[in-house]
Amino acid sequence: MKQDGEVLKLLKQFETMGIPSVDCIVYHKGKCVFRYKSGYSDEARTKPVDGTERYNIYSCSKVITCTAVMQLVENDVIRLDDAVYEYLPEFRDMKKTVDGRLEAVKNTMTIRHLLTMTAGLTYNTGSENIRRGQQETGGRMQTREAMKYLACDPLVFEPGSSWQYSLCHDVLAAVVEVAFGKRFGLYVKENIFDRAGMKHSTFLLPENELPQIAAQYRFDAEKKQYVFCGPKIQWFKIGTEYESGGAGCISCVDDYIAFLENLRCGHLLRQDTIAQMTCPQISKAADKAYIHQIGNPNYTYGLGVRCPRPHGTFHDYGWGGAAGAYLAIIPSMEVSFFYAQHVLASPVQAIRKTLTDAVIQDVIS
Repeated sequence: MKQDGEVLKLLKQFETMGIPSVDCIVYHKGKCVFRYKSGYSDEARTKPVDGTERYNIYSCSKVITCTAVMQLVENDVIRLDDAVYEYLPEFRDMKKTVDGRLEAVKNTMTIRHLLTMTAGLTYNTGSENIRRGQQETGGRMQTREAMKYLACDPLVFEPGSSWQYSLCHDVLAAVVEVAFGKRFGLYVKENIFDRAGMKHSTFLLPENELPQIAAQYRFDAEKKQYVFCGPKIQWFKIGTEYESGGAGCISCVDDYIAFLENLRCGHLLRQDTIAQMTCPQISKAADKAYIHQIGNPNYTYGLGVRCPRPHGTFHDYGWGGAAGAYLAIIPSMEVSFFYAQHVLASPVQAIRKTLTDAVIQDVIS
């Protein structure tokens, strides 16, 4: 792979936009063929990025959670069309909002709906019911416990009828807890992190390890400033003991590329399972909503990942995170890559998807 090609040009462009730290890695046919690190990992900007930094990867957590769920599907512990209430009874009698009034839903919410984000949930982590749960649990809000409060919030549409970026993966984490009989983070450690050799990844970081996390910022678009906001997960960690399946993983670049490579090579899931995950799984109406919200018509949605459209020109699958992390696997080229930064509302957010084109160009040149 070209070391001074399109990927490096793009990363240099990110630097000119003021991104405080950048780390990008590319694997081709099982070997690292590109790695670029720049910037500083601490707020004082005295410690250069050395690759050992840990990041809040936010929604890149979703691919890990979906892998956990699909492992249980492979083992016939969970089935895609199981009702969610079979694992979480509080989701049995759901209501939806229609023209400002509440109505009972007609469709039963299933595991498939959660995986495809067509369950009718939202991403409102500050709802009245969740705030009530935080008070009643003394701020702990363990993952399974949190579902009792989340299920009190009405759905915004009939399950299966549309697509909404939402807390679906957090509900999936609770389903895994019930199916596995232990907390979600322990399942992931035993069945994903340990198998992939991911020694620095977790969904519940001890307080004494917070200094290992790279300085995290929020970009103020109006002032064009990067504002330091501390090491902790913002917004999505609704309790001190909450393991968010949708946004709660803390990892490092070496760990996450190990996850992607193990996933690509079929060491975590069978290849037929991966093929199922990475083909379109949503209806036309849901697809229209997906394009409207995500803004990229080149992809559609599978089981927990963006995926290529049939007969399209894009062939990768993956996702991205709120602080700028971005992942892609290109099966036909035996390529996977991971890009990490730590800026919420980053100016890079809209253009990071061009990394895929840049990687492809450099690999084939």
